[in-house]
Amino acid sequence: MAALRLGSLPPPTLTGITVTKKCERFNGGFKVVGDGGGDNGFPPFLPKEIEKIKDPFARNLARRIKRLPVQIGCSESYIMSSCVQPLAQTDANPVALLHCFDSSCLEWRRAYPLLEESGLEAWALDILGWGFSDLGSSSHRLTISTGFVFMSIFLLCALMTICVYIFPPLPGRLPPCNVASKRYHFYQLWKSYIKRPMVLVGPSLGAAVAIDFAVNYPEAVEKLVLINPSVYAEGTGNLAKLPKVVAYAGVSLLKTFPLRLYANLLAFDGIPLSKSLDWTNVGRLHCHMPWWKDATVNFMVSGGYNVVSKIKQVKQKTLIICGENDKIVSNQLAMRLRFELPNASMQRLPDCGHLCHVDKPRNVVKLIADFARAK
Repeated sequence: MAALRLGSLPPPTLTGITVTKKCERFNGGFKVVGDGGGDNGFPPFLPKEIEKIKDPFARNLARRIKRLPVQIGCSESYIMSSCVQPLAQTDANPVALLHCFDSSCLEWRRAYPLLEESGLEAWALDILGWGFSDLGSSSHRLTISTGFVFMSIFLLCALMTICVYIFPPLPGRLPPCNVASKRYHFYQLWKSYIKRPMVLVGPSLGAAVAIDFAVNYPEAVEKLVLINPSVYAEGTGNLAKLPKVVAYAGVSLLKTFPLRLYANLLAFDGIPLSKSLDWTNVGRLHCHMPWWKDATVNFMVSGGYNVVSKIKQVKQKTLIICGENDKIVSNQLAMRLRFELPNASMQRLPDCGHLCHVDKPRNVVKLIADFARAK
């Protein structure tokens, strides 16, 4: 598996107050340096578009994003993996926060400070292939503008076919971003840093990630919290069969502001347009990472998550949180999941849409905290 070389750099551990170090490239390798930041305190690896975001919660959480070396494959292979670390270790088991499909840890911008205030040790994690990790980049791949995508799918496919042959992706730069790779990367991060059974929280497709992980690594998961879970899709379906040139065309469309804005309007119930515009920029910030397009196509053609057969294998106690006004995942599917899981309960949030942890953070944090502390 392709990865970044860090020599024999040992992973730091949490003992009381956490001190995180950052790795920087030099002459093709890495060196470990103290904490630092770019302009306005943002980590230098974040896209420059972070400066355009106005949401104070997003800006504050972005300043705390770190990259930790996560070992994969052989003993000297690491991926610099993005996350928000807790400031201190507590006696209780930690809470690990996943995110939705094609998103990032910034989803937890409004809930994360409240989790810390409640005394929980919380990790906000970026799933491999999304977020702000360092996965390398295919710098020779042509970037297609949004207008061209809409203008003519035929011309796009033709042009991208030419580009695939003339400007192929750089070999060995991007690690696989299929389900097995995402699961193994998460396990290695847990094994190196978290090291204790977690209360694992998964919103939307993150619920499928959580179920898949809990079934394969039950020793790492104490409890599950699933927020408006999207777990009944059979992977990426026919999208997995698309020719790569068409897949790249679709992914180019997925990045566009109008499509992301439309998804944002579906996800939230009755927020002002100005806030929706800003939150759209938050939600697509990771799309500006140089490897994002390749990683997303890799996931799409790999088949995606299909956890229907694993639902009844979940042994952990589970809490399902359901927004009553969810326009993306039917409440009936949440109810179906409640009865198919061996040990589950469900809480409904009124006047709440798909992203409950952004829409109603105090309600969600209280439910998570009470559930995490319950015996």
